Amino acid sequence: MAKKVTPQSLRKWNYTMAALHGVQALVMAAIAKWDVVYPINVSFLKFDLVSKTLKPAVEQIGDVALVLPIIIFLALSSFFHLFIATVGNKKYNADLAKGLNRFRWVEYSFSASTMIVAIALLTGIYDAASLLMMFSLVATMNLLGLVMEVHNQTTKKTNWLSYWLGCLAGLIPWIVIAIYFTAAEAFGPAEAQIPSFVYGIYISIFFFFNCFAINMVLQYKKIGPWKDYLYGEKVYVILSLVAKSALAWQIFAGTLRP
Repeated sequence: MAKKVTPQSLRKWNYTMAALHGVQALVMAAIAKWDVVYPINVSFLKFDLVSKTLKPAVEQIGDVALVLPIIIFLALSSFFHLFIATVGNKKYNADLAKGLNRFRWVEYSFSASTMIVAIALLTGIYDAASLLMMFSLVATMNLLGLVMEVHNQTTKKTNWLSYWLGCLAGLIPWIVIAIYFTAAEAFGPAEAQIPSFVYGIYISIFFFFNCFAINMVLQYKKIGPWKDYLYGEKVYVILSLVAKSALAWQIFAGTLRP
């Protein structure tokens, strides 16, 4: 029989996860190549003096080292795990007793959104506005998870509206990335094809993102050990570590090795 999850054991888990995420962020900063950079562009209409018409134009406004978003989402996770194991622990436990975790959804709204930006850069999405929209959609997906938990504090029967709206918001960035994959295969030159490891990232991280959604369903349906909300919380903690670690080290193995 599985050991019962308690607030005390979750506190230990959060300390451990803070350390694991933090160490990975430091190691990544120390050993990854910082010279792997991607341009950040803006697209706009520009008047062509020759044709006397408006034509699309692209201007590079900066660049970003690929290792930076990796360090950010690992460091964010480390900070939030440490916060809820220390300063925020009383509020964390009080919320868990009600069947919600505000800190989780706020953290995910930043860290998961940063993860999708890293994947987008790998697939050739460099437009600043597009990256901002993808970031915002994933943030919205996670904040709707918070709405789901807060709203259902006041309902007798589970209301799934926030859940399904969150799924819709979270799906769109993955569709956009798939469009870029398809366009690269259909129209791009052979030497400019998206590397195969990026397809592995797409499949694996998409799978993990869906596992979070499945975990929520199991919690609200109270299936098996998920009858205990704390069990589902522990699953969230583990999924967060595995998904972030998988993305970080797949990118490292693909492009950031010294």
